Amino acid sequence: MSIGNTNPSTPSQKDSGFFKWIEIVGNKLPHPFMLFVYLCVIIIVVSALLSHWGLSVIHPGDGETVPVKSLLSTEGFHWAITNMITNFTEFPPLGLVLCMVLGIGLAEKVGLIQAVLRKMILNVPSSIVSFAIVFAGILGNLASDAAMIIIPPLGAMVFLALGRHPLAGLAAGMAGAGSGFTANFFIAGTDALLSGISTKVAQTINPNLTVTPLDNWYFMSASVLVLALLGTWITDKVVEPRLGAYRGDEKATLENLTAQENRALKVSGIVAVLFVGLVALTVVPEGALLRNPETGDILDSPFIKGIIPIILFFFIAVSVTYGLMLGKIKTQRDVPQLMGEAIKDMSSFIVLIFTAAQFIAYFEWTNMGLFLAVNGADLLMSLNMTGLPVLIAFILLTAVLNLFITSGSAQWALMAPVFIPMLMLMDYNPAFIQLAYRVADSSTNTITPMSPYMPMMLAYISKYQKNSGIGTVISLMMPYALLFLGIWIVMIIAWYLIGLPLGPGVPVR
Repeated sequence: MSIGNTNPSTPSQKDSGFFKWIEIVGNKLPHPFMLFVYLCVIIIVVSALLSHWGLSVIHPGDGETVPVKSLLSTEGFHWAITNMITNFTEFPPLGLVLCMVLGIGLAEKVGLIQAVLRKMILNVPSSIVSFAIVFAGILGNLASDAAMIIIPPLGAMVFLALGRHPLAGLAAGMAGAGSGFTANFFIAGTDALLSGISTKVAQTINPNLTVTPLDNWYFMSASVLVLALLGTWITDKVVEPRLGAYRGDEKATLENLTAQENRALKVSGIVAVLFVGLVALTVVPEGALLRNPETGDILDSPFIKGIIPIILFFFIAVSVTYGLMLGKIKTQRDVPQLMGEAIKDMSSFIVLIFTAAQFIAYFEWTNMGLFLAVNGADLLMSLNMTGLPVLIAFILLTAVLNLFITSGSAQWALMAPVFIPMLMLMDYNPAFIQLAYRVADSSTNTITPMSPYMPMMLAYISKYQKNSGIGTVISLMMPYALLFLGIWIVMIIAWYLIGLPLGPGVPVR
């Protein structure tokens, strides 16, 4: 059986209107590397002006006055020069992405990923492929940001192999992993992190109140299926028709596996099961090696904090096994050579990250992110809204601020001290306030130019569309961001009006 793109049809004529306009305008921007250079210059100039005018904000957490700092000052110049290298090398996604590329790239170079996809797709109805990719992306946030690195390129490969547009598969994976980040059937590290911040702030109003990691579980579990179905509809009915037929150079075919490939895949599967079993022995039993040594907890444990290296070792183990069985790895030198080829494919991402890291670091050091967050909150409170409208306004404000402050925990640490007390005094449960924050923070993850994963998204997209830019990413992901946010707002209104519990024994009010 062979499926490919050898006879692509005429491109769709539907690629027009609002999203096409966004792509055209966005792609008229300079190359992303230079765009971040220009943005750095803008931050330098604006920070100098705001500092010259003596603007500052009161930090909602500790009550300290925080001035906007100038990068044109002596202090700012010294900071920029002495931290330029660390801004780059300590940029969180850099190490994470390169670490995952070592494992996933090895799996791709030996043909393991392609073999698994062929095995899966030949046995899965093509009608549910879009759903499976979005669904996998949403559940993948259990591994935190690793899902954003693993799922989108796999989605592109699956779509390409089926003769569909790879960017549609890429978008489906990004939507699930990015815009659907906070939804899950399982309790993830995000639940523990945000609930800890919420509890600390809520106890300033009610010392006996605690927000637990389970407090949003019912709502987030329901969100998984809703977002997966919505993401499937967006992919099949909105995004892929707009993209038209794929006419790029990348090709993919789906053929039945040979007897040798099946045998290699079976042995690799046995290794995978043994690896997972070994990890389970270090996590599941009480007092296991990778549990928190003080509390015995799993959420706040070396297992969760070390999930990326664990996934890396998993890919290395199964990839080396598969490569040895097929003869693609003959000596020990082949492994680092194949890994090096995978890293070479990410060279443009590494170059782009250098300027992106400087821009985000400048934005944080000048306190301009804090300045925007606090003044946005003050504006909302000055409108004197009450009831459901103020909650919806809070969601929209959070979605906008997420375009500038891309760390979910950092943004919540800034917003929680302002909005939890304010909305608690309106009789909202702090768990409900936290929930409203989470859905807004997740939805716009995939359309912010300041996302630390924007360079990675550009690298993935440019593989299939050479003339792509930030406009391509934003226009591709805008339908998911807007409709995910919209459906989540509808769900929150329904939860509010019906009074459904957010989690076990957790009411809206």
